[in-house]
Amino acid sequence: MNAASAIRLVTLAAIFGGSFLFMRIAVPVLGPGVTIECRVALAGLFLSVIALLLKKPLQLRRHWKHYLILGLFNSGLPFLLFAVAARTLPASLLSVLNATAPIWGAVIGAAWHRQGLSARTLLGLALGMAGVALLVGVDHASAGPGAAWAIAAGLGAACCYGIATTYAKSAKSAQGVDSFANAHGSMWGAALVVLPALLLFPAPAAATGGVMAAVLALGILCSGIAYLIYFRLIADIGATPALTVTFLVPVFGILWGCLFLGEHITWMTIAGAAVVVLGTALVTGFSPAALRRAK
Repeated sequence: MNAASAIRLVTLAAIFGGSFLFMRIAVPVLGPGVTIECRVALAGLFLSVIALLLKKPLQLRRHWKHYLILGLFNSGLPFLLFAVAARTLPASLLSVLNATAPIWGAVIGAAWHRQGLSARTLLGLALGMAGVALLVGVDHASAGPGAAWAIAAGLGAACCYGIATTYAKSAKSAQGVDSFANAHGSMWGAALVVLPALLLFPAPAAATGGVMAAVLALGILCSGIAYLIYFRLIADIGATPALTVTFLVPVFGILWGCLFLGEHITWMTIAGAAVVVLGTALVTGFSPAALRRAK
């Protein structure tokens, strides 16, 4: 991995980690429905401009069902579930729950293909669950009212990412669609899927300038620009090295929550996050040797 790719990887992790910070700012004011509808719509508009500049058509008549499914499981539903969780949980804990996505992906992929799980993968699953259990047991935020449902929502969001990954790799309707079209089309699919949430979660209060800035950052920076960086990384260094961003996101989620929201971080919180990341690394087969082979 050259210096430019390494900088993109760290930048992407910082942006993804920042999404939980911005949700914690926007959701208490706008509610989950308005926040996420604005996020995916802004991302769709941003990517539409890029698509026009790059002359990349969506081919909606051919792929609209695919974009709708991908938008549901890769953007709309997980974003909404994380927004629901953000009403209760700190950004640091949300980012750690997000890191379990590859673990869910391994389980769902094995069930889809009717394959057994290796001993390494099973160990990773056990560590991942132990890390989440440790966080739930020691993080003071997990003891508050509604925290159990919020944690379930966060894990459900990560599970959605696992479904989306398995679908994108295995479904016939996902074949032949390039990565940029997936990012662009799925945002518009998500915008349709999230619309009913506007009725379920009306905005509790009027938005301030800071809240609107957080929503703009969620849509343009954390969704539109982040997708462009991510797919550039895949093109430059391959899918396996790009996946290491999963291990870095909790670092920035914890850092941003501590710096900008005053969240209290304990050593036990860091230990729980480390156990989750280690479990994820085992499940995904990450190792320095694997990275060298993937280059």
